[in-house]
This record gives sequence, structure tokens and C-alpha cells, in this order.
Amino acid sequence: MGLTMEDVDRFEAARPRLEAIAYRMLGSASEAEDAVQETFLRWQAADVERVQVPEAWLTKVLTNLCLNQLTSARARRETYVGQWLPEPLLAGDPMLGPADTAEQRESVSYAVLVLLERLSPSERAVYVLREAFDYPHREIAEILDISEAASQQILHRAKKHVAEGKARTEIDEATARRIVEEFLAAATSGRTEPLVRLLTEDAVSIGDGGGKVPARAKAFEGAIAVAKFLRGLFRPTEAKRKIVGGSPDVYATTANGEPAAVVVVDGRVVGVMCLEVTPEGIIAVRNQVNPDKLERATRLWNSVEHGEPLVRAF
Repeated sequence: MGLTMEDVDRFEAARPRLEAIAYRMLGSASEAEDAVQETFLRWQAADVERVQVPEAWLTKVLTNLCLNQLTSARARRETYVGQWLPEPLLAGDPMLGPADTAEQRESVSYAVLVLLERLSPSERAVYVLREAFDYPHREIAEILDISEAASQQILHRAKKHVAEGKARTEIDEATARRIVEEFLAAATSGRTEPLVRLLTEDAVSIGDGGGKVPARAKAFEGAIAVAKFLRGLFRPTEAKRKIVGGSPDVYATTANGEPAAVVVVDGRVVGVMCLEVTPEGIIAVRNQVNPDKLERATRLWNSVEHGEPLVRAF
């Protein structure tokens, strides 16, 4: 029996929440969209009249699809070229999901998405459902086919792992823009000293080119090493213009709620530089330049107003 329009509407009403869950679970917008589409196909094939709580049914199906995806993704990432970073979501992207509480905002931050890669699939699922979407442990237990006590124990482990690597400071949009402005001014000054002053002593810089765009396989570590790399990165050269396809403009925005510099060439986002900020300074600079992970950012970028660029980089 096919779906009625009411059944389709019920699924579409749930789609934004499902996409936000899947993105946090997988760290990839494209994979999240695929998981939600597969959930719809399962919904289409189900005897929906016998589904008592559609929201719970859809969440259970989606979560288990994501768990399977995470297991296979770990194997794929062993052969990934260079560093693997999550796909950044620019400000205003509906896939960012709810942002009413500090826990919700934190759960989708780029820094925490990186930390979630350390968790087992079950730890990641419990953390996302509880911290980002406030599911009670009773419902999480039903979704994952575990006991409530197990859900609570898994959450405790997950939060401990995340807290061990977390030093993030929550900042508002105006502060984020100021941080990016200061960062870009320092990066384009031609000197390392202004950058070193903005970075923590143990700062790192990581790039994800996916084997399609040049990116160093090993992270730069320490304020001086990171500053030297960034100074060179923003030094104009013809070779860099060839790599990105022209002279890029750099804008200040936020990605996943954190300060970010967006690099754009002819309306195409070619890089998103996410800054993790602590009270002591910038502790991590994460550069996403894999074109496969910037398609959604490009679509969103071209659908909204974004003002004038702060700098023309190369």
C-alpha cells in the first residue's frame, strides 16, 4: 500500500530534525541527506498504519542507518588521503538544527564534531540524541535496543571523552566576526608575530584536501609552526591562483557556530577555515578544502547576502 499525502507530509515535517541528527552522527551533510532519503524509502515500504509513534519509528530507523554508516566509514577513512575533517555548515544552514541551549550549540560545533570521531558509534549516537535533542534515556534505550542503565553509562563515557579534548569558548556572532577580522589582518600582514600573539602555544593547523586539493597530511603543531604556515598560505602567488581557479575573496562568517573565514572564487566556496577559540587564544585552525565537502556551502553561500570580502587573498 502506497503512502498517502498525509504520510508524506508527516515525513517531511520530520525531515529537518532527521537531517540534523544524521549530520551530527556522520559529520557529513551529503551522507546525512542520503541516510534521510533511505529512511524515507523504509517509511515508504512500511505498513505505516501500524506505526504507533511515527517520530520514534523514523528516529530509530535513521539512527541504525547512521550506525551502520559509521562502521563502514571508519574502514573507508583508513584509506582516506590525508587528514579527514567534517563537512562544515555555514551560518543559516537548516541542517545545523536546534540551537536553543548551550548543549545543542556545542554538539554541532566543528571542534566537537572532530572530537566525536573518537567515540564508538554507540557512544556517538547516545551523545547526539541526549545532548543535542534531549531525548530521555528511556527513548534512547528503545531506539538502540539497550537498557536505560546502559544508555546512561554510554553517555557518561561519551561526555568524558569529549570533555577531555574540549576547551571551546562560546562566543556571539559579532565577536566571531571580530576574531576573524583580527586573524585575517595578522595572516596577511606578512609577519609571523601578529599571528603568534593570537594563537595558543599548543595551537594546531589541520587541512583536509581529500587528495583533490593540496593539503599537508600531517598537522602543523605549535604557535610558531602554525604562524609560519599561515603566513605562507596567505602570501599571493600565481601557483595558488591556479590551484583555486582565480583570485579568491575571503569573508568573515561562522561555520558550525564558530568563527570561520570563507574563501570564495567566482561564487564557488573553495575553502572554509574554522577557528577554535579558547580564553587563551586560537587553539586550532581547521581548513576544509576538499571540494566534495564544500558543495552544500557553495549552494548556501549563493542563496544569501554576504557583504563585502575582508581581503583578496592571493
